[in-house]
Formats: sequence, C-alpha cells, structure tokens
Amino acid sequence: MMKKQLEELGFLPADMLLPKDADMTRWSVVACDQFTSQPEYWERVEQFVGDAPSTLYLILPESRLGTPRETESVREINQTMKQYLQEGVFQTLEQSLIYVERQQANGKIRCGIVGVVDLEHYDYRPGATSLIRATEGTVLSRIPPRVAVRKDAPLETSHIMLLIDDPMKTAIEAIGAQTGEMELLYQFELMENGGSISGWRVTKAQEEQLAAALAALADPTATAQKYQMEKVPPLLFAVGDGNHSLATAKENYERKKRVTPKKQWETLPARFAMAEVVNLHDDSLEFEPIHRVVFDVSPEDLVNKLLQWYKGAFQGEGEGHQIRYVYGETEGVITVPSPKAKLEVGTLQNFLDGYIKTYGGKVDYIHGADVTRELARQAGNIGFILPAMAKSQLFPTVMTEGVLPRKTFSMGEAWDKRYYLECRKIR
Repeated sequence: MMKKQLEELGFLPADMLLPKDADMTRWSVVACDQFTSQPEYWERVEQFVGDAPSTLYLILPESRLGTPRETESVREINQTMKQYLQEGVFQTLEQSLIYVERQQANGKIRCGIVGVVDLEHYDYRPGATSLIRATEGTVLSRIPPRVAVRKDAPLETSHIMLLIDDPMKTAIEAIGAQTGEMELLYQFELMENGGSISGWRVTKAQEEQLAAALAALADPTATAQKYQMEKVPPLLFAVGDGNHSLATAKENYERKKRVTPKKQWETLPARFAMAEVVNLHDDSLEFEPIHRVVFDVSPEDLVNKLLQWYKGAFQGEGEGHQIRYVYGETEGVITVPSPKAKLEVGTLQNFLDGYIKTYGGKVDYIHGADVTRELARQAGNIGFILPAMAKSQLFPTVMTEGVLPRKTFSMGEAWDKRYYLECRKIR
C-alpha cells in the first residue's frame, strides 16, 4: 500500500549508490550551476580533489560550457562513471530514501529527504497541472548541453531540490525527529564553506509515515481550503533548485520513450530522476530578491516609457505595485495600479522584455541592493530594487500564473546549494 501511494505521488525510494571508502569531503562538490563566472573556484576545487574519487568528475561545471573543454569533459565524465562502477567504488542501498541534515555555513540546519521523482508526474511547461512543476521559465537552449552529458551516462548524481508547502511540518521534520531509529550513512565536512552534512537511511515504517503526510498535502479538498482556490489541480512538489537539470532528465526520458515499446516505459531507469525534497517552511530557507540593472540605455527615457507602458502608472508611492529605480544620484518609485501580475518582479520584467526588444539595452540579474546601486551609478545604466518574495506566495503564484518570472528569487548563498553526493544507475 505504501509503495503504491508513493508511486501515485511521484516520489519513491531507489537503489542509491554511495562511495565505500572515499574521502567524503573530496567526494562531494557543489551544484554545477554555481560560480559560473568564477572559473578560479572550480580550478581550486580541482586542485583540492586531485586524483581522489569525486563527483567533480561526474558533472560538467557550467563555467566550462562554450569552452574548448566542454566536449572533452563530456567524454571524460562518461569514462569516469564507467570506471567507478567497474572498480567497485560504490556500495548499493537497495530501495532506500535518505534523510539528510545539512548544516550551512551560517549554522542553520536544512532538512531533506533524498529519493527519486517519477518524470511522468513532472511538466516544466507554463500552465502545467502535474504534481511536480517548475517554478520559473525553462530556457530551452540550456537543455542540450546537459542532455549531451546524460544521454549516454550510466550514472546520475543530483543537485535538484524540490519544495513542499508543509507549514505544520508533518512530513520531513516528523521523520527527522526519529534519527535514533535510523542507520547513519555518512557525516562529514563539506569543502569550500559548504558547512557539513549527515545522512540516515529511512526505515520502511517511516516511508509509510512520509507517504501518508505527502498524500494529505496533495489532497484536492485540502488544497482548495489551504489556498482559497476552487478547482485548482494540487501542486505537491515545486522545483526550488535544479530546474534545468530536471528538465534535462525529462527530455532524456521522452527521447527514450520514442524508441521503447510503451509496455516497457515503467521499467526504464531514465523514467526517474534523483532529487532532495525540502520543506518550504524549513527555518534555514531564506528567499532573497534578485534585482535588475539595465545597461546601455537612457535612464530618463526608460522611466518615461515605463510610465507610458502601464495605464494609470504614476511617479510616487501608491496603491499597487511599487517599482523602485535608481540611476546616477537619482532614486524614485513608480506605482502601477491594478497590476495583472501577482509580483512586482512580474510587472517589471514584462515591461523590460518589451522595452529591450524595441529600444535595445541589456539586463543583468544582480544579488544585493548595494551592488545594484553601485552599477546603477554608472552612465547609461539604471537599476531596479525589488522586494523579497514571501515564501507563502510561491505555491499560489505558480498554481495561478504557471511559472514565476525568471530570476525572481534565490534560495540562500551559492555555497549553501545542494552538493552532489548520492548516485544512481540510469542505464
């Protein structure tokens, strides 16, 4: 019953692979899409890891995309995966979920459960009604380089994090209170300011408890009451990190379906993708706004065009979305009354996309108001300071609007992102 319930929810135990005798600090490295403009970070990691077994050699850091190393790296990744399997680097934990506690550099502890998601329950297209959905628009051009790595790979390791909206903490935290009943699998320090991590094997009784808690969160009647929405399909898992990696797994699976008889789809290893599920209400999770700077424009003209773009928009604070801007020594705010978008970032991004398409300029997405103001002081630039999105807005916004505007929020610092650790056979 428990397994069937988890199957229906799209989150399942799997045969997990963990290294047997590796130096775990060297084994585990941060998500490939971090420090993309800082190749020196990845060079430092490479020097630290050396010849030791490591997930560094199972992934393609995005800092290498578009470089001469990209094609060579893909070939080396597949060779290393085969080598690790042949040399017996791994031990297998059959049909397991892993409860994880990650102590971040700031001392806060993030709790999660690692398993696999059924990609039949996932859809990244805007307007999807599946149990597992993207939270931001998927940039299709970012998928092919990842598919190149995954399509022939015998293994996967994952930095994907899925969020559940569980304010009463009935699922993950309830399991986490029972670590005394579990087998401790690993406990070690992470490199490069990543803090530390511990993992335990979830018991079968706890799996049953988790299944019941997730089923309650996915109940259509409870969903309608929770969000005060009628006839809205339940959203159980919202992608918090790794949206493009999960979309890549989906694309790879869809390709395999096209050359595989339908009756064999249920047993395709590619049908599943590893992910860690985290509660949106975990005390360690902090949503930080991502601001905008527009380069190579006339700030005065852009402000005037913004006022013209939305009917009734006016200078100053008022009822509606307040768009705060800064350029040179000038700071101001434009109010957009009766906005169609739920979030200020949606109102702003809709205008910026249209403006740049017509008049030119370039947008960059900036972490930190101080950095935004510093860049906006330079001639030809204008910055927009956006408010942080409340965590409570995430699920209802995705359910009503499909996806958030791109680069709406960031979950913590780069070094707090998920580190690669567990692996799984996908061929």
